[in-house]
Amino acid sequence: MFFYYQPRRGGALAGLFLLLLPVFLPTLFSLLGHASPSVFSEWNAPKPRHSRLLKSALQAESSNVEQSDLWTPLVNQGWKACDLSASTHSVAQETTVYIQVFLDGGLNQQRMGICDAVAVAKILNATLVIPHLEVNPVWRDSSSFMDIFDVDHFINVLKDDISMVKELPDDFSWSTREYYATAIRATRIKTAPVHASAKWYLENVLPVLESYGIAAISPFSHRLAFDNMPVDIQRLRCKVNFQALVFVPHVRALGEAIVSRLRYPQQSGAFGTENIQEVTDVKGKQEAGKFAVLHLRFDNCPDSFAFWSGIGSLLLNRAFMVDNAIRDMAAHSACDFGGGKAEKLALAKYRQVIWQGRVLNSQFTDGELRSQGRCPLTPEEIGLLLAALGFDNSTRLYLASHKVYGGAARISTLRELFPLMEDKKSIASSDERAQIKGKASLLAAVDYYVSMHSDIFISASPGNMHNALVGHRTYENLKTIRPNMALLGQLFLNKSIGWSEFQEAVVEGHKNRQGQIRLRRPEQSLYTYPAPDCMCSA
Repeated sequence: MFFYYQPRRGGALAGLFLLLLPVFLPTLFSLLGHASPSVFSEWNAPKPRHSRLLKSALQAESSNVEQSDLWTPLVNQGWKACDLSASTHSVAQETTVYIQVFLDGGLNQQRMGICDAVAVAKILNATLVIPHLEVNPVWRDSSSFMDIFDVDHFINVLKDDISMVKELPDDFSWSTREYYATAIRATRIKTAPVHASAKWYLENVLPVLESYGIAAISPFSHRLAFDNMPVDIQRLRCKVNFQALVFVPHVRALGEAIVSRLRYPQQSGAFGTENIQEVTDVKGKQEAGKFAVLHLRFDNCPDSFAFWSGIGSLLLNRAFMVDNAIRDMAAHSACDFGGGKAEKLALAKYRQVIWQGRVLNSQFTDGELRSQGRCPLTPEEIGLLLAALGFDNSTRLYLASHKVYGGAARISTLRELFPLMEDKKSIASSDERAQIKGKASLLAAVDYYVSMHSDIFISASPGNMHNALVGHRTYENLKTIRPNMALLGQLFLNKSIGWSEFQEAVVEGHKNRQGQIRLRRPEQSLYTYPAPDCMCSA
């Protein structure tokens, strides 16, 4: 992005000096990361915090009735996906004015931005240039739109809705990211308010298009309102999200191979040994098994050198995006995860240096945060939730997550409860993963694909991935379990609670949190709540 971060004057120079240190003294920070693992790298995972419940969960057995109810698909809820092919009544016209957008954030935030970009192009009757995805400054993912999404499918699906080009014509080849990063430019729109109206774009961006033939909007994330939009614009956003955006063939192929191995484990042989192209159609040879996907939103902080040097590079590029780039669940929640003094010290230093003490909810105690449902569930806690709902050691569970904070030790209790748990590394070979290795967006794309093809999806905590999949699975009427964070926080604070009481409370508290249609309310995202904008009465 090309906006500037302006910290308060007090401490600004000190902060700048600290953040630029790794650029000029990379060896120092590399050595420091190894010398002080409690501060700049992973620390030892804590022991189970709910040992009594864990012991009971390991001994519990689910009845056949519980298993049957758990895996039963959702019934028809009186809503269905609208016919989006007729969502726009005016056919796309050739235009000579161009809209560019530059999108930051992770895969799912960029996905929403792409949908909004198409809508803005329609509002302005402009040709959309395939959106530019910013390099993720921490994970160093430089994947472009065409690396992640099938661009030809995207253009073809929307060809009757808007005009699109993959690249600007030569007359506008000067309009690049670098061009806007070096000076103030008349063709750059940097004042778009969050959730701007269609009227705002017509009054503020259309004149730039008419004067210069091009407008580059940056920042653009969350820059289009969800309310008071024409029906055809809302339907167009739905069409982009649910029909036009499909992943590139190699991501779909790997995702399909993983789904097949989860459903037909006996026919797949040793996981990760066969080539994707050699995956055979085993339907008919073995009854398809059920599997659930768990999005374990308990991310690890980036390694020390990549993290610090990434921030230094951002400052040199005058593109300071800490808010979107480094916000990880463990460090930013202000919660205690039971890792003892070493963990508390590490998280405290991380929060102080990066957030300068401005950490969300820091004025509350850990107990208060948990009772309000503001702490992400640990792997142990999400495991106990799943066990209470009826999942058992025969459940095939796919773990959709980036590198988990605390490593294998942190998820040991979850694996003890669900020994058939798999992830990308365990179920696909290194050769099969070669094209997505080290690319956070492509790794997330594979997880998204597998999640959309699972029988049940559960996310440990709300977030962009959670919101995107909740919305997409609602659109397809697929079972999705949304943890009742406040209830679980209160239950886990009760150290005297027994398994029967815990299980009863969990089951009762999640009866209406398994994919039931929730109509979008004002200001809510249609990408999370697709009814009624994207769905029609059946």
